[in-house]
Amino acid sequence: MRIVIGLLVLILSGACFKKKPVPADSDMFFPSRRLAELNEKKLEEVSGLAASKANPGLLWTHNDSGNPAIVFLIDESLRIRLSCKLKGIENRDWEDIAVGPGPDENKTYVYIADIGDNNARYPVKYIYRFEEPLLEHHGDEVMVTSFDTIAFRLEDGRKDTEAILVHPETGNIYLVSKREKPVHVYELVYPFEDNLVAERIASLPLTQIVAGDFSDNGGEILMKDYDNIYYWDVKGLSLSEALKEKPAVLNYTVEPQGEAITFSLDGSGFYTLSEKIKGEKTFLYFYERKKP
Repeated sequence: MRIVIGLLVLILSGACFKKKPVPADSDMFFPSRRLAELNEKKLEEVSGLAASKANPGLLWTHNDSGNPAIVFLIDESLRIRLSCKLKGIENRDWEDIAVGPGPDENKTYVYIADIGDNNARYPVKYIYRFEEPLLEHHGDEVMVTSFDTIAFRLEDGRKDTEAILVHPETGNIYLVSKREKPVHVYELVYPFEDNLVAERIASLPLTQIVAGDFSDNGGEILMKDYDNIYYWDVKGLSLSEALKEKPAVLNYTVEPQGEAITFSLDGSGFYTLSEKIKGEKTFLYFYERKKP
């Protein structure tokens, strides 16, 4: 009897943490299309996705905590085209990635967000920024020795964050907390100096946000939790004003542990990718935008 009761408690506890997907209320994108199955062992703990601007049609990704400090440039078949290892850096808890502007206005930059903190232990978070390498100028691997380290803390204390968004025009960085409800959105204003503090600019009646992205023109925002994708049309508003609006919920094919999302570079849709879970198949999905 004790065993039966224990099993029931475990089942009910699991049910409490599993959230039902919210029915989609927007059909601006077609249902997902499978592009490739994830079979590459070097990508089994994927935790971020960003469309490359220097290498159109390719995507940046990485693994999360405990893995080597390597960023991968992949194609839509989930083949690794380039591996970029950051010299002297630890992957403490890399949770998301973005591509955006930086110090040289003629170049684009990769932003790696070492911002995870499951147990709220770390007072300081890190973002690593380096110039996007051109695939045609390298072989299969490159050692990244020149990069910026953006160290900061959240204004309201230690907490887990897993989503980074870099504004394509201003270069401002936005982060979203994960484990609270509501979640909070934080801003780092470009250019970044020493003793940075990310200021809270908005709260969202959501939880478990694990990834986000701006469209290439900065006019749209995507965020996701494990069961839903949320969409905002910025319409020229500041981010804090735009996020006051109720987001549209998009169609989403729930993944085993989906922690990565990015708009395509041309705005024709968006991609999602999941961490590999034993016994389940994982795919790179593309959601094509419907024409007006």
